[in-house]
Amino acid sequence: MKSFVVLMLVTFASFLLITPASAINADDLPKYSKVYDEKSDPFKDANAAIKLAQKTQRNVLIEIGGNWCSWCKKMDVFLAENPEVYRKLHSEFVLLKISVSDSNENEAFMKSLPPVLGYPHMYVSTSSGKMLLSKDTAELLVGEQYSKEQWLAFLNKWQSSETKG
Repeated sequence: MKSFVVLMLVTFASFLLITPASAINADDLPKYSKVYDEKSDPFKDANAAIKLAQKTQRNVLIEIGGNWCSWCKKMDVFLAENPEVYRKLHSEFVLLKISVSDSNENEAFMKSLPPVLGYPHMYVSTSSGKMLLSKDTAELLVGEQYSKEQWLAFLNKWQSSETKG
């Protein structure tokens, strides 16, 4: 009985160490971090993302794509299936999804960014809005699949220097 209690305590303690602090609840994320919204004002969302990034000392990862984009959907599935990458992304960056589509190209916002090479396309900016990187997400693939190792290396390299441990 004593060994059972010890086992239960160890199991419970390890659950506490793994789950609460590192868990990112998708419900707590701003809408602009969860979905491509064709009706959203990208300038308003970008200002909100920058304010949040300043408050939390993170960089902003801007993801350009849309609900029509098959690779955007594959990336969302990849992130959902790789909790380590998902947690790292949302704890080290403020994700800002910007929708581009035939019905709303968000032309004025897109003119403020370097050219997009394909979709999804990502940019990294500081919390002050300084552009650090324009990235083709194909560079995160190994073969036809997004790579956990490539994603983690990318996130580690481009996270804010203030959040690096």
